[in-house]
Amino acid sequence: MTIEIIVFIAAILFGIVWYVRESKNNKIYRFFNKLMHAKDLQMKADNKKGFVHIQPFLMRLVWVTVLFVLAAVIVAFVTPINGFYIQYFASAIVGTLIGTYIASSFFVASEELTKENIRKKAEEAYQKGKEFVEDLKGEEEEETAAETSEEAKPEEPETEKKSARDRLKDKGMIK
Repeated sequence: MTIEIIVFIAAILFGIVWYVRESKNNKIYRFFNKLMHAKDLQMKADNKKGFVHIQPFLMRLVWVTVLFVLAAVIVAFVTPINGFYIQYFASAIVGTLIGTYIASSFFVASEELTKENIRKKAEEAYQKGKEFVEDLKGEEEEETAAETSEEAKPEEPETEKKSARDRLKDKGMIK
C-alpha cells in the first residue's frame, strides 16, 4: 500500500511537469504529428496542442495509458522479477491525469490574474456598483416623491382608479 501511495504522488508530480513542459514546447507532439499525418492534415505552426496540453479527457487518458504501457513493457523485460504491477500501473495513470488537471488549473488561474484582466474586472465591478447605487437612489427618490405627492393631494374618489387588470393592459403586459 505504501508503494502505491508513493507511485501515486510521484505520478501527480510527473503529470504536472509533463503539462508544464508541453505548455512551453510541444516539439515531440509536432514530430509525431508530421510523421503520422499528410501535409494538409498537419497542425498549424501556432497550435499549442500537445499530448496532454489542450487535449480533452479521453485523449489525455489514451496518451497517458500508452506511455505507461510502454514503460510497463520495458520494466517487464528489463527486470527479471515478475510482480503484480497492475495496481501501480493504475495508480500511475490516475495520478498523472490528476497532475495534468492540477497544472492546467494553475495555468488558467494565472491567466485570470494578469494586470489587464484584473483592471477590466475592477472597472466592470465599479460600473455595476455605480449603476446599483444609482438604481437605489432612484427608487428612494421615487418613494419620497410619491409620499410627498400623496400627502399633498386631497383625497380623490376611488371610482377614478383603474383596476389592476386595466393597469397591466395599459403597460402591455397582458392582452
